[in-house]
Amino acid sequence: MAWVALFVAGLFEIIWALALKYSEGFTRLWPSVIFGVAAWLSFALLSYALKTIPMGNAYAIWTGIGAVGIALVGIFWLNESADFMRIACIILVVMGIAGLKISGSGSSIV
Repeated sequence: MAWVALFVAGLFEIIWALALKYSEGFTRLWPSVIFGVAAWLSFALLSYALKTIPMGNAYAIWTGIGAVGIALVGIFWLNESADFMRIACIILVVMGIAGLKISGSGSSIV
C-alpha cells in the first residue's frame, strides 16, 4: 500500500506544480487553492509511504515522478521542447525510478 501512496503522491506533485504555474505568483485564487490542496495531499501521502519505504528511495521516486510528469505535461500540454536530449534525460530519470523501486522492494517493478 505504501508504494501506491507514493505513486499517488507523485501524481499530486505534478498537479501542484502545474497549479503553481497557473497561480501566477498566488495572484489567482483557484489555481492557488488547487496548489495548496494538492501539495498537502502529496506531502501527506509521501509521509505515509515513508513509514515503510526507505527515505532515500521514497524521496527520489517521489521527485522523479513529479519531474518526469511535469516535463511530459510541459511537452504535451504547454508545447515545450521535445528535443532528443530532453527525451533522453526523461528516459534516464524513469530508469532511475524503476531501479530504486526494484532495490526498495525486492524484485518486481509493480
